[in-house]
Amino acid sequence: MSRVRVLVGTRKGAFVVTSDEGRRRWDVDGPHFGGWEMYHLKGSPADPDRLYASQSTGWFGQLIQRSSDGGRTWEAVGNKFAYEGEPGTHLWYDGTPRPWEFKRVWHLEPSLTDPDTVFAGVEDAALFRSTDGGQTWQELSGLRRHESGRYWQPGAGGMCLHTILLDPSHPERIFIAISAAGVFRSDDGGQTWRPMNRGLKSPYELPDPDAAVGHCVHRIAMHRSRPDVLFMQKHWDVMRSDDAAESWQEVSGNLPTDFGFPIDVHAQEPETIYVVPIKSDSEHYPPDGQLRVYRSRTGGHEWEPLTKGLPQRHCYVNVLRDAMAVDALDPCGVYFGTTGGQLYVSADAGDSWAPIVEHLPAVVSVEVQTLP
Repeated sequence: MSRVRVLVGTRKGAFVVTSDEGRRRWDVDGPHFGGWEMYHLKGSPADPDRLYASQSTGWFGQLIQRSSDGGRTWEAVGNKFAYEGEPGTHLWYDGTPRPWEFKRVWHLEPSLTDPDTVFAGVEDAALFRSTDGGQTWQELSGLRRHESGRYWQPGAGGMCLHTILLDPSHPERIFIAISAAGVFRSDDGGQTWRPMNRGLKSPYELPDPDAAVGHCVHRIAMHRSRPDVLFMQKHWDVMRSDDAAESWQEVSGNLPTDFGFPIDVHAQEPETIYVVPIKSDSEHYPPDGQLRVYRSRTGGHEWEPLTKGLPQRHCYVNVLRDAMAVDALDPCGVYFGTTGGQLYVSADAGDSWAPIVEHLPAVVSVEVQTLP
């Protein structure tokens, strides 16, 4: 019988939540690192018991934690994230130059094949890699040194590299997303990069309709069986690419609002995608106070609200960019956490929802592992 392990990062600690394949009864373990902001936890596809976690506070800075037993015990590993060479500058909110300054790790992405190799996306935006289980970190500086880097600016949450996708069919191909710069792709293991933002429109932030960088991408997602097809939740607009991010088209369709943060793909149905619309970039809560996940079974354009089991009155929570995940069971399980501390699961691909736990600290990230 299969099991699932849900890794939850919150503003005040990490939680490891487990169940069998029925996904009805849950064991909640935590908080680990109580009182610390846990920006992201993720397990290695090559060794499911190898977990990595990004732990941070404004008082004590950044720590990377590693577990080799599925989250029962943890050890602090390497925490030195040094930009290569002279960092140079990027633009600030007001258009003035600011030096690159490391603040925190937003996202950890373990290698698909090696449990000791893991990538880290950081603020200020840069990509690091460790090949010794997180003990030491080296910047893949070709990204930050791209000729467009001096024009990158922070999004509202900072200038963060928040998404890393590894292509299972092209071992040297990496996609990343930066707020606010856009999507970039490397085809040589992170040595060189190209901006991949053709088709994105940001008329309020970027008057140039053909701007190559500067787009506030919130999240990108792919299905392992079709890594050339990518889906994006942008600051405004839900987007799709069918050519490995060479070009993008809008698929917001009949969504009540096309602003949101997370986006994810059904485990068995690569044309089924999920988003959580919120009212606007200034009102980060669901339209009409109704918490609704929207599902498209056609890869975009046509969307249906999923409401069964979710609060439909007086609900003013948000779902952050890393706070949605899907498992690999059939039927597919979908999970998301809210800034109100609720962790929800749907064991039937979104048709109905139930809370796993309702009184956590604000949820920052959710990842799920499907275990034998």
